[in-house]
Amino acid sequence: MQMNPSFNHILSFCSLLFLCSSSNAAELQKGTGETDGYRIVWQDLFDHGELDSSAWNIEVRNDGCGNNELQYYTTENVTVAPDSLGNGCLIITAKMEEYGGLDFTSGRITSQGKVSFCHGKIEASIKLPKTANGLWPALWLLGENIESASWPACGEIDILEMGHADGIRNNCQDRYFNGACHWGYYENGGYPNYGKSSIYNYSLQDGEFHLFTLYWDNEKVAMYVDQDKYPNVAPYYEMLINDKSSNMSPGNYFHHDFFLLFNLAVGGNFPQLYNKEEITALQQNEAKMYVNFVKVYQKGEDGDDIICPKNEETSLPQIPVPMLANPKGDVIYDVNGKLRSSDCKKSDNHIFIIKKNNSSEKIIMRK
Repeated sequence: MQMNPSFNHILSFCSLLFLCSSSNAAELQKGTGETDGYRIVWQDLFDHGELDSSAWNIEVRNDGCGNNELQYYTTENVTVAPDSLGNGCLIITAKMEEYGGLDFTSGRITSQGKVSFCHGKIEASIKLPKTANGLWPALWLLGENIESASWPACGEIDILEMGHADGIRNNCQDRYFNGACHWGYYENGGYPNYGKSSIYNYSLQDGEFHLFTLYWDNEKVAMYVDQDKYPNVAPYYEMLINDKSSNMSPGNYFHHDFFLLFNLAVGGNFPQLYNKEEITALQQNEAKMYVNFVKVYQKGEDGDDIICPKNEETSLPQIPVPMLANPKGDVIYDVNGKLRSSDCKKSDNHIFIIKKNNSSEKIIMRK
């Protein structure tokens, strides 16, 4: 299988053998498949007994990840094994246990430096734990240039987040989830950031796998849930990324290589829970997030350089990024990423609230 030039992967001989031997498993783990001109360029079916180190990094960290998270991320909390029905899975386990001075452990993996891509269809089949209260599972992307550009200038695409404080307050955590994008740089106490919350009409924490899909091209990003079961389902999140008119426009931040992340956080700013006693989701000591597969599709024939040509890759604006210790005030952007106002709350029948600083909650948009 040839890789599209816009897709970077350090592919080992063992990985090639795995892809060939997994054709039967791939049929059972089809997802939406190769539709509308999309062709698969990479996948991990998590059915070969251990995490593929040529594709993934297991992070070990206890710094709260900029979100005041309460867990210690360790290697032991990330495994690859069958679930109770025999499905090969990535399993991230959050535990209530003392480790390294913290009260919880969990897992976080990234494909940074190993698997990255610009544009395409990205989908993952995930069995989510009960998040009430205090768990924060996520599937997301970060710009591969994060080391040089820093965050949020590298860009961030949050395909799935659950466990938000609003879901807790409204007693609908199993149906309440978020998609979001972050980009730009800090200015006047904020940065551009657009997110949308959804309350689904059925539980996404029902012990079943649910498919989360991102479509990402030159024009926009769009996210769907269970599109394999409901092909005509509306997107739960959409944002245009074709505007490059200013240094803060999203078109300057979402047309380069991004890498994948899966994690299961405990507490922090998203659920707005900061103490061990508030984390009721781990009263049975542990909870698990299962990922049956993750796939990346792109359009075009093998060898075609049509998705994100390397010689046309967008360079980020070279602007100083002041990191404010105590930024104040909201900055309001619309769905196109255009600045609206620093004090209004509504624009084009939407509310766009920008995260004030690294320790604030993810932003919410409601129609």
